[in-house]
Amino acid sequence: MNLLIRILITAGLVMLIAYLLPGVHVESYVQSIYVAIILGLLNLFVKPILVLLTLPVTILTLGLFLLVINALIVMLCSNIVGGFHVESFWTALFFSVILSVFQTIAYKITGGDS
Repeated sequence: MNLLIRILITAGLVMLIAYLLPGVHVESYVQSIYVAIILGLLNLFVKPILVLLTLPVTILTLGLFLLVINALIVMLCSNIVGGFHVESFWTALFFSVILSVFQTIAYKITGGDS
C-alpha cells in the first residue's frame, strides 16, 4: 500500500512540475503514473550500475556527478514513456532536482520514508 501511495504522490508531482517547468510535457495523469513507475524501475535497476561505472568521476566531483546521472535517468524515461517529453539535458537536470526536493517534502508530510 505504501508503494502505491508513493507512486501516486510522484505522479502528482510529475504533473505539477510539468505545469511549472517549461520544457517538460506530460499528456495526462495516466502518463504521469507511467513516468513514476518507470522512474522507480530505472532508479532501482539502471542507476546503481551507472553510479558504479562512474564512481571515479563521482568521487572527483565530490558527488555532483550524481545530478548528471539523475538527469540521464529522466531523459531515458522520456525516451521510454510516450506522452512524457523533456526538451533538453538542463531541463532534465532541473526536473530531477525539483522532483527530489518535492518528493522529500511530500513524503515527510505524509509520514513515509524519504
